[in-house]
Parts: sequence; structure tokens; C-alpha cells
Amino acid sequence: MIQPCRLSVLICVCDVILALLLGVIFCLPFALATSQKNSAGKDAQSLQAFRAVASVLTSPRCLNCHVPGDGPLQGDDNHPHAMNVKRGIDGKGSAALRCRACHQTENTNILHGPPGAADWQLPPSDTPMAWKGLSTGEICRNLKDPAKNGNRSLQDLIPHMDTSLVRWAWNPGPGRTLPPLSHDEFVDKLKEWIETGAACPE
Repeated sequence: MIQPCRLSVLICVCDVILALLLGVIFCLPFALATSQKNSAGKDAQSLQAFRAVASVLTSPRCLNCHVPGDGPLQGDDNHPHAMNVKRGIDGKGSAALRCRACHQTENTNILHGPPGAADWQLPPSDTPMAWKGLSTGEICRNLKDPAKNGNRSLQDLIPHMDTSLVRWAWNPGPGRTLPPLSHDEFVDKLKEWIETGAACPE
């Protein structure tokens, strides 16, 4: 037979357990709703950040070399490169016409003259990192895919954007437009996109 004092303790324990269960039952929907709301807000922030990143990636300074074909483009109107230049296996031109034949380590000062930066090249043929003609969502997914982005993790993309060749886009020489964001703004938006989950538009 259970003693009265023990019975009281047992009843108290049961009341506590019941209160906890009821608390979980009633609070769980609110917690889930809050979590979903926070997740949706984070996704929206990530999508907005990537759209800013994409505005740079689709500008002529980037798009002219990130092409699906074997020949780069040039100019703000994305016309085919003069002299029938080809990518080559390593992205540095064909055996007959290497990029460095015209593109030195610095820009020329002539209007629309050959631009230059250290290690001037296109992405190599095995990972062309091509996004000309793709939607913003497709560019986003390609950028996240190591098989299509030069075998890089998301974090690897950040130092890549600080290379002299990428930075050239903000110092392209006379007669060429700049990307819509500054380099610092571009990198900040790239980091924000990654830190908020690297969401991609449909």
C-alpha cells in the first residue's frame, strides 16, 4: 500500500510531467512557425545577396570569358573575339595563338587596346565555368557545383574573387564599363550569400 506522503510525491511528479507534455504540445507549433519564419527570412536574404552577385557575374567584364563555346567574347556588346581566338585546353589559348601574345600583365593605355592582368586566361576546357545564356538560378547552381566551378568549395570562391585576373574587372582599361558593384561590395555579397545558406533562385 502506498503511503500518503509517497502518493503525494507521485501525484506531484505526474502533474509536472503532464505540465511539461502540455507545454511541448502547445508550444511546439509556435516554435516550428518561428523556425520556419526565420528560415524563410534567411533564404530571402540569401537570394537577394546572390542576385547582387549575379549582377557582376553577368556583366561584360565577367561574361566575355565565361562562355560555353571555345572562343571568348569581347566588348560591352559581347561580340566574338577578333582573330578567331580559341580557349585551348588550359584556357590560355591555342598552340598557334597564346593569350600572352597580346595580353600582358597590365592594360595598354590605348582606347579599347588589349587589356592585361597576371595569368590572363579563360577557364580551362575541362571546367569552363560557363554561364552565358543561363538563368540566375542556373548560374547559382553551377557556381555551387565543384564539377563546374573549378573544383572549389563555397569558401574557396572567396579568395578566388581576390585574384589579379578577377580584380581586373574593376580596372579594365580605357573604353570598358565597370561591373555594377564595387569589388568590396561584390565580395561582401558573396560572403553574405554563403553565410545565409547559399540559396539559389528557381
